[in-house]
Amino acid sequence: MFPLLLAQCVVVASYGYAAAIKDIRPLVIWHGLGDTYASPGMVQFQGEVKKMHPGIFVHSVFIDQDAQVDQRAGFYGNIDEQLVLVAEQLSSIPELSRGFDAVGFSQGGQFLRGYVERNNTPPIYNLITFGSQHMGISDLPLCRPLDFLCQVARRAAKAGVYSEWAQDHLVQAQYFRDPAQLLMYMSSGSFLADINNEVLLPSSRKETYTENLASLHNFVLVLFAEDKTVVPKESAWFGSEAPPEQDVLFSSRPVLGSDPDQEPLDRSLHVQEKTIVPMKLQPLYTEDWIGLRTLDERGAVVLATCPGEHMQLAGCWEDLVGKWIGGTF
Repeated sequence: MFPLLLAQCVVVASYGYAAAIKDIRPLVIWHGLGDTYASPGMVQFQGEVKKMHPGIFVHSVFIDQDAQVDQRAGFYGNIDEQLVLVAEQLSSIPELSRGFDAVGFSQGGQFLRGYVERNNTPPIYNLITFGSQHMGISDLPLCRPLDFLCQVARRAAKAGVYSEWAQDHLVQAQYFRDPAQLLMYMSSGSFLADINNEVLLPSSRKETYTENLASLHNFVLVLFAEDKTVVPKESAWFGSEAPPEQDVLFSSRPVLGSDPDQEPLDRSLHVQEKTIVPMKLQPLYTEDWIGLRTLDERGAVVLATCPGEHMQLAGCWEDLVGKWIGGTF
């Protein structure tokens, strides 16, 4: 009798453990610029998360399963088309059918927010974005000396960031937000202007974006305190540069050396401190164009800081992922 009872207890315990694992919300991650879905860093991150949350299912978003093609897609491509592909990818994975939490690294963060606003089937519960450009960038990221893929993309974008070609083919151009050319930014068909509901005609704002973003359980925005890659770094917290005064004097002195492709698009960045408009003073917040204020008033927007440079995650991500990832349905 006792062996039979013991066997029954083992079966019940095993079933309970399996059910508990099944009820852990899975995780979706989206890499940043210059990275790939299967890079050593991304694979290591997945492994660490699985150690932290035993039994969790993790999926790394890819545009192409060929790692080199996937990396190139971070520089060249149409974000709108990529989001359609990713939405189809996520909806086809059985483990994600009930929804998931998500972590976006750098530009992967605003892309995941775009997924929430435009699709969100299956839904995201908690979204963490690390150093993402939610209010865009006002200068293009500098390139490493031998990163020719980056240098070619940067040179092309500088030639006409709001041109039809750039907006259709250069990823960074599609979230470039020039505070001195906001009308052009809004009229260019920019990916960022769309998901921020920054439009010329108020009647064209999409209410579904507001409803979908407000459906998040928590939205965790992580800023890197010493970030010099993202300009302005406060974009990670929905901050942006204020439109410049008309009489700002621009410097003609080269700042970063003799290579013109490594100079900032706006040399005034090095002439004077820029005024930053914080999240709560943004029209998209005060008028709740995307549901951000609704989330914040519910206590669901978390502003967090990592101490280092852009994407220096060591010693910073663990507490955030431990708290906001790995919950149960």
